[in-house]
Amino acid sequence: MKKNKVKVQILNAFVDNDKGGNPAGVVLDADHLSNKDKLEIARKVGLSETAFVSTSKSADFKLDFFTPTKQIAHCGHATVATFSYLRQLGSVRAIKSSKETIDGRREINFDGDLAFMQQTAPKYKNVSDQKDLVLESLKIKNSDLVPNTSIEIVNTGNSFIIVPVKDAEVLKNITPEFDLINKISEEFDLIGFYVFTNNTENLKRDASARMFGPRYGIIEEAGTGMAAGPLACYLFDKLEINKERLLIQQGEYMETPSPSLIIVDLKVEDNSIISLMAGGKGIVKSNMEIEL
Repeated sequence: MKKNKVKVQILNAFVDNDKGGNPAGVVLDADHLSNKDKLEIARKVGLSETAFVSTSKSADFKLDFFTPTKQIAHCGHATVATFSYLRQLGSVRAIKSSKETIDGRREINFDGDLAFMQQTAPKYKNVSDQKDLVLESLKIKNSDLVPNTSIEIVNTGNSFIIVPVKDAEVLKNITPEFDLINKISEEFDLIGFYVFTNNTENLKRDASARMFGPRYGIIEEAGTGMAAGPLACYLFDKLEINKERLLIQQGEYMETPSPSLIIVDLKVEDNSIISLMAGGKGIVKSNMEIEL
């Protein structure tokens, strides 16, 4: 039986000064691939997410996102990787585009080399009653949290638990208990935990964060656009950081550091966030062929 070969581009999204970033797979012309094929390809690529691009009747492109273990509705860094690549190929020339996903259409904007994806207005759920369990899962103490703040689930398209810690030292030294994070993530239908400090070592950045998503096969991720959006909303709404563009750094405290920069623009009316765009830059790193 003849095997099909599928070409996968590997791009690093959310690069910081063209370095670091979070790698994602991108497969173009994916109309002929089944979901089973896509899952197999994502597993063989072995990155946290791979995006599959096909034709759409409701947007410029249809994007399906697969981790090595399952399909997810949205993925920030794979979206940035895809649209950065499409722009480099000349397939997108306008400053606006759009994507269709399994739960609707989202707008894409470009600012020079930067690609930005639309997220929805934030929804919050205070889960401070789970604080002890969250602390245990991160092996940190109550005194490691920012005083007078809450642990919240924030959703701008996907749900993350947002955990505010007091400084970079606490963030750097977190040793996650992945089985417990996975259990909490299952209970609340989360992509994962986004732990952050706004007491950053780089004063030009608004927050530094780490993302743990074992439920989706992600031990730790270098740059998570769909988590940076909820965090930017948390900074604006809960910590009252009154800025409409926030710079989130991620990835510098991974076992193999890969510093990333995610830029989040909030659309605010009457001091209320009505939508947001999260983005950054993607750079082609390599390509591979997968046999099905």
